[in-house]
Amino acid sequence: MSSYPETGREIQLASRPEGWPTEQNFRLAEVPVPELQDGQVLVRNLHMSVDPYMRGRMNDAKSYVPPFQLDAPLEGGAVGEVVESRSPDHMPGDKVLHGLGWRDYAVLDGPRARVIDTDAAPASAYLGVLGMTGQTAYAGLTKVAEFREGDVVFVSGAAGAVGSLVGQIAKAMGAKKVIGSAGSAEKVQRLLDLGFDEAFNYHDGPVKDALKKAAGADGIDVYFDNVGGEHLEAALSVMNKFGRIAMCGAISQYNDAPVGPRNLAIAIGKEITLRGFLVGSYNQYADEFASLMTGWLQEGLVRYDETFVDGLENSPQAFIDLMKGANKGKMVVNLGK
Repeated sequence: MSSYPETGREIQLASRPEGWPTEQNFRLAEVPVPELQDGQVLVRNLHMSVDPYMRGRMNDAKSYVPPFQLDAPLEGGAVGEVVESRSPDHMPGDKVLHGLGWRDYAVLDGPRARVIDTDAAPASAYLGVLGMTGQTAYAGLTKVAEFREGDVVFVSGAAGAVGSLVGQIAKAMGAKKVIGSAGSAEKVQRLLDLGFDEAFNYHDGPVKDALKKAAGADGIDVYFDNVGGEHLEAALSVMNKFGRIAMCGAISQYNDAPVGPRNLAIAIGKEITLRGFLVGSYNQYADEFASLMTGWLQEGLVRYDETFVDGLENSPQAFIDLMKGANKGKMVVNLGK
């Protein structure tokens, strides 16, 4: 196998971040590519995902997924092309979705590489709108928050990959009003362009005041929480009786000391439901989601943004920029053509 690569590059975790991650926490290393075993495929990665949840895995703490190991490659969603195959279900040239990003080449057992249809959508879409990002938005809104037609929905981090889809799905399914918060005037305008009824910049003043103004007399019935802290506190304050909160993330607290909410007792009198969730617990709805999302995309009811960064060596900075809100929609690192 003369064409089989002897070495490839990968991004390793050099040290555990304290507070905000820096480039010094990462290392670009050249390593041997493992030999292919029966049932395995060699994939040359084309695009990889960087996501907020990865920050938690950089800590040496017990969580729902094991922490990243020091001096070992990071992991995450990626799409690539099968270069060599000893799996009966894969052919060279197949495009596949898998979980070994942060490297040029990945060797995987066949079942861990799902063949995707790049005629139906660009490969990168399977990291976002048609992948875990889209499934998170759909499951959180419809299964966790139990969205109903006519609900008023508030989404924090609404210009991000998940949040922007939550708002559009809610509109497609008959929300009365969708409100989003974002961190810049440009992002607020983008939310309005995507069909959000109201949007505000949370840097402009107290979140509670902006949310009350946006909701008006309707209040809010559903809150999709990507941020935590002050946003969750504001949502509890403005929420209607029997409101539902899907707790997806708390990006405001990933790098700093946790804050709030200080008014959690409101949930008692208003009989509010707060439910944390992990998208992996809702995989039974993957086909339902894929069918609906494909239709919404074809009908133009859902649009999606991608922010591209080129080069594996630039993936740590892409991740840092993501944590600071530099992306519109899904942050994707291009690894090759």
